[in-house]
Amino acid sequence: MKFYSLYHIFPKLPCEGAKSMSSKKSLTARFLPALAIASCALAGAPIVSMAQGTPGLTIFSGVERQYQLGYRLDYDGVPGRTDRYHLRIPADKMKLAAAQFAITYPSSYEGTFDADQIEVRVNGDSVPLDEVNWDRDNRVVEIYPRTPVPADNRVELVFSNVRNPARVGTHYFNALIRSPGDVPLLRYIGTWIVSIGSENNN
Repeated sequence: MKFYSLYHIFPKLPCEGAKSMSSKKSLTARFLPALAIASCALAGAPIVSMAQGTPGLTIFSGVERQYQLGYRLDYDGVPGRTDRYHLRIPADKMKLAAAQFAITYPSSYEGTFDADQIEVRVNGDSVPLDEVNWDRDNRVVEIYPRTPVPADNRVELVFSNVRNPARVGTHYFNALIRSPGDVPLLRYIGTWIVSIGSENNN
């Protein structure tokens, strides 16, 4: 049984999502926001306040250094162009095995993804995937490896055939995981601060 869409229980993170490409129905609405806030605190994740309405995203409290994740855009993040995103999770952030990865992004990000062109690499090697869902309405990409990714391994999520937003901006992508056998809870791992129209890939 797969658990979907608990990303929205992190109401202060830029975790909104997009229209599902899967026939499976989201369970998000069944869970109370209060549960998410509590679980956020238990996981030690920061509550990030945000504001939207301008290109990019303004994070009032900032993203603590320990939660900032590295990434690379193969084609320099040129606005309106096709690109490939390498979203990295270092081994020291993978404290638990992962049966599901969820990547949330803000409404300011108006690019598009190709669910058929998403790959998970563990220590540089591609692993088989059971399913990838891009939920446009809630602005989240859900990735289910065929077998859980073991803890303490370096992970890279590779998004090919991405269409960058048409406007320059900075967007906060959040990484969350669900562990096998865990309660239906997505745990915050960190944030990629993705710049479009800038050469600052980190």
